[in-house]
Amino acid sequence: MNDASDAEAVVVVLMTAASREEAVRIAQMLVGARLAACVQVMPEMESIYRWEGEVRRAPEVLLLAKTTVACFAELEREVRALHSYETPEIIALPINSVSIPYLEWLTGSVLQRRSGQPGERASSAGTGSAG
Repeated sequence: MNDASDAEAVVVVLMTAASREEAVRIAQMLVGARLAACVQVMPEMESIYRWEGEVRRAPEVLLLAKTTVACFAELEREVRALHSYETPEIIALPINSVSIPYLEWLTGSVLQRRSGQPGERASSAGTGSAG
């Protein structure tokens, strides 16, 4: 198991979507674009939230995306462009500990920024692990 100091660049991103179809579309885009190694689409749930001064209730689908801090800004930009919500939930949580093989698969499955060259990307192959 890796300590937080070794896994600082790895995060789980929580997002919600209005429907399963929207969630799957977002998940496929993120994995296809190598902005996330894996996105899990959870079953529908009910959200209770405050919006425009009112307490509201709505069915939503939760997405859990595993990615790196280096990919987060682009992931957020792409999700916002595709999402039906005016203000989608996009929250990154740090991973405190992670097994070395999973960490290697995850980081190899997403695009990595080259140090000193903003915006350029280099990719590497994954190992066939699941999210």
